[in-house]
Amino acid sequence: MSEINKLKIFNDPIYGFITIPNALIYDLIQHPYFQRLRRISQMGLSYLVYPGANHTRFHHALGCMHIMQKAVETLRFKGVSISKEEENALYIAILLHDIGHGPFSHAMESSIVEDVHHEAISLLFMQQLNLEFEGQLSLAIKVFKGDYHRKFMLQLISSQLDMDRMDYLKRDSFYSGVAEGNVNSERLIQMMNVVDDVLVIEEKGIYSVEKFLMSRRLMYWQAYLHKTSLVAELILTKVLKRAKELTEKGVVLPCSEPLLFFMQHKITMETFDSETLDLFSQLDDFDIISALKSWQKQGDFILSSLSKMIINRDLLKIKLSEEKVPAEDLHHLKERFAAENNITLAEANYFIFKGKIKNQAYSKEAEPIRILKKDRSIEDVVEASDQLNLKSLSKYVTKYYLCFPKQLV
Repeated sequence: MSEINKLKIFNDPIYGFITIPNALIYDLIQHPYFQRLRRISQMGLSYLVYPGANHTRFHHALGCMHIMQKAVETLRFKGVSISKEEENALYIAILLHDIGHGPFSHAMESSIVEDVHHEAISLLFMQQLNLEFEGQLSLAIKVFKGDYHRKFMLQLISSQLDMDRMDYLKRDSFYSGVAEGNVNSERLIQMMNVVDDVLVIEEKGIYSVEKFLMSRRLMYWQAYLHKTSLVAELILTKVLKRAKELTEKGVVLPCSEPLLFFMQHKITMETFDSETLDLFSQLDDFDIISALKSWQKQGDFILSSLSKMIINRDLLKIKLSEEKVPAEDLHHLKERFAAENNITLAEANYFIFKGKIKNQAYSKEAEPIRILKKDRSIEDVVEASDQLNLKSLSKYVTKYYLCFPKQLV
């Protein structure tokens, strides 16, 4: 039997060389569930705005594991006790934190796999892998769920300053070319410490935290909530909803078996069994793009028109405003479009709709980012910072949008 070298090295454009720490991590990376992340885009349809934003959730998960290794190294150097089992649990939990993302995740969560969020599916995947790996993921699952007594471990995985955010801001900034999102994750990790089992940032790292929060705010406006990315995702949501509606009426649409299953069934957390999980694990971006290409030629005006918009990047017009869109404006546009295209007002809802987006870089209600001052006292970063704009970053900024076909301009 040939021996496989499982201590591989990845060459990453952000961090350089990423090492796989042990054989178990290698086997998890090699598992089909994890390999699927190579076919799941990290930034959804943002490549329609930023052509370089074609990186995947596979890239991101490995990057998170790499900076978690750096965090463990730093905390141990500062005298924080982390056992070998705890270290491995942190690596597994952060590696698998996004494994439940579906193709174009947020559009799917709003249309096909309704009310089942990717975090819950990630946990289902981890539990299934734990069965296959004979309980070796038990501690990682405990940490991931927040059931482990050492609170700082969950903060490293899921908080307002976790490895996930540190990697995706730096990575998405790099691939999109939005330089404002670049964060100094190395400095932030070097400034980490643990006091009374709670993660803190030493006071001299406060400027890096301020920059991190500002970068997050700018990345949301310039990339994640960019109006073209936003309208493309909204159109995709409408396409999937229409496809599901037609399927429920008995229309047979060409698509892959896993996608057809989710269009034919209403999936909830209660019905998300191992068979459903297996079918979900076969879904990726290619299922959706392939379906869109086929649906362009379908007889249904709504499905074909919306599919063409995404495939050809000929999207709806989107207008952002500080004020709410008046209902009469919306109704007038719908009446006009319905008359011009011989469709009902209900069908016009697929082309003309409004909504709102929110951006909040820092939440004062959530787990705070704690600053360890020189006198050993601990303060919320908003109180510790002398930057007035940090207080404004903790407020919600709301913008309202209106989407409609360009010919109505």
